[in-house]
Amino acid sequence: MRLPKVIRPLWLLALAAGSALISYGSVTYFDAEELPPFVIEKLPLPMEEVWMTALKSHVVAAAFALPACLLLALAFVLKRFPRIHRWLGRVTGGVVLFVLVPSGFYLSLFAKGGLAGTLGFMLSGAIVAFAMVRGVLTARAGDYVAHRRFVMHVLGQMAVAVVSRAMMLGLDAAAFDPERAYLIALWVPVLGSVALVELLVPRPSRRKHHEAVSRPVVSDAREPGLGVAV
Repeated sequence: MRLPKVIRPLWLLALAAGSALISYGSVTYFDAEELPPFVIEKLPLPMEEVWMTALKSHVVAAAFALPACLLLALAFVLKRFPRIHRWLGRVTGGVVLFVLVPSGFYLSLFAKGGLAGTLGFMLSGAIVAFAMVRGVLTARAGDYVAHRRFVMHVLGQMAVAVVSRAMMLGLDAAAFDPERAYLIALWVPVLGSVALVELLVPRPSRRKHHEAVSRPVVSDAREPGLGVAV
């Protein structure tokens, strides 16, 4: 099953716009003289400085990683600038695995919604970490069909931040209970993105998968790196 061609660029554009708005709204986290409401509602915290460091690290990593994933998802970047595609993919993979996911796991311990909120964020982070590692390994093995599936799972979970905020606005307008709305806006995008990738992105055939895994790792000059063309 494939999405109509017009939907894909519109979806990527909407994610880019949402990412930009979130990044713009997060600038207040770096204001030493003012605490934003999101931070105030978390107080008191057992290790406030550690939490603030994790938050700032997560914000910066997300502000880079989602736009980078969107660039990696563009076919013309892969075709016209394969070397840039490859190195951007590597940098993005490092930022996601060593900054975004660890800081996200720590912040999830203090998430709204209690245990359900914590588990939702941890599940999303676990999907991102697993899919990113598998995406790198399948790219290095030359199994680019499987690589595409895994990195689309990464992009899907990265998009949760944008979709969740849009859902929160809608649920708030519908006068939903705030805590219930928060959990709905968290779990629906997390599980929904998994379902959509599994439904829309083709699986590699067993024969091609076996052939790809059996081939030696391609050289640095030919390896396309982390990314996906849609």
